[in-house]
Amino acid sequence: MNTAHSHSSSVNATILVLYYSRHGATRKLAELIAQGVESVPGCDARLRTVPAVSTVAEAVEPDVPASGAPYVELSDLEECDGLALGSPTRFGNMAAAMKYFWDGTAPQWLSGALSGKPAGVFTSTGSMHGGQESTLLSMMIPLLHHGMLLVGLPYTHPELMNTNSGGTPYGASHWAGVNGNQPLSDDSRTLAIALGKRLAETAKQLRRPS
Repeated sequence: MNTAHSHSSSVNATILVLYYSRHGATRKLAELIAQGVESVPGCDARLRTVPAVSTVAEAVEPDVPASGAPYVELSDLEECDGLALGSPTRFGNMAAAMKYFWDGTAPQWLSGALSGKPAGVFTSTGSMHGGQESTLLSMMIPLLHHGMLLVGLPYTHPELMNTNSGGTPYGASHWAGVNGNQPLSDDSRTLAIALGKRLAETAKQLRRPS
């Protein structure tokens, strides 16, 4: 998977896997979704994250993350053929850091940079009923405004009926526990990979000729 900045290949479809993670659970989901993307021939995953935000008006993060994926750039939105968007829940909503990033995408909205491209969403929560589905729905709202085509998980995946740890028809999810130390269940892993694969296959079908 691509964690360095590069332009979208003229051959392969590029799926941007954009996430925010504080304790690593959402990042693990992102990596599994990227694995699913890259299981589809002709598709590449581009992992990106967003910096944390502060309640005070001063820089709180270095220009380059100490570890993990690079920070997203607006050009990543323009170059991708599809998007997987992930955030931990914050009172049933996406984290402020992710919302702050999307609040700055008006130029891409005006130009239609994401219009017609497929997108999926994913999240992690500290408690089983801590807002997984509402967080997934909250992340869909800016994507709909950008004209994206939302891709969920169909019930042809039996894990959706059996899971007791995460995974919804709205997108992949994970119950991380209060301390963030709950391991990803087999069902959550399978559904995250499936979301990446479905997103990549859809992007290939919808991809505009270069």
